[in-house]
Amino acid sequence: MADSSTQTIQIAAPAARVTEVICDFASYPGWVDAIKTVEVLSEYEDGYAHEVRFAVDAGMFADEYTLVYEYAADLSRIQWHLAAPSSVQKRQDGAYDIVGNADGTTDVTYTLSVDLAIPMLGMFKKKAERKILDTALREMKTRAEAR
Repeated sequence: MADSSTQTIQIAAPAARVTEVICDFASYPGWVDAIKTVEVLSEYEDGYAHEVRFAVDAGMFADEYTLVYEYAADLSRIQWHLAAPSSVQKRQDGAYDIVGNADGTTDVTYTLSVDLAIPMLGMFKKKAERKILDTALREMKTRAEAR
């Protein structure tokens, strides 16, 4: 992914729990502030989501878009891309790299690259990407550690 932002967080929960939180798209509106609705449009044979439609309202912008997901066989990597341009985004590529640690914690690295349909200075785009990563990882950590 060219011109991407990356951030890592350690979560006090096993990798299986973190993966469960990430893959439970239907619950996102309950713990991700900016996500208003989620609809799983299609699934793989194993039941994991393939195409997922999101409606987001992040204050500065609102958008509806569909992401296409792919999963590593061992679920150590979950990646996605934008299915088609939306009113705000021309492209979105992202990934969670999930590494379980011997002490029962999990390191999650979130990588995100977004090309906007609206003009934005590079430094503001990078700042917005970092805020998205920071917020998403904090909310995921809270959710995964809640059990």
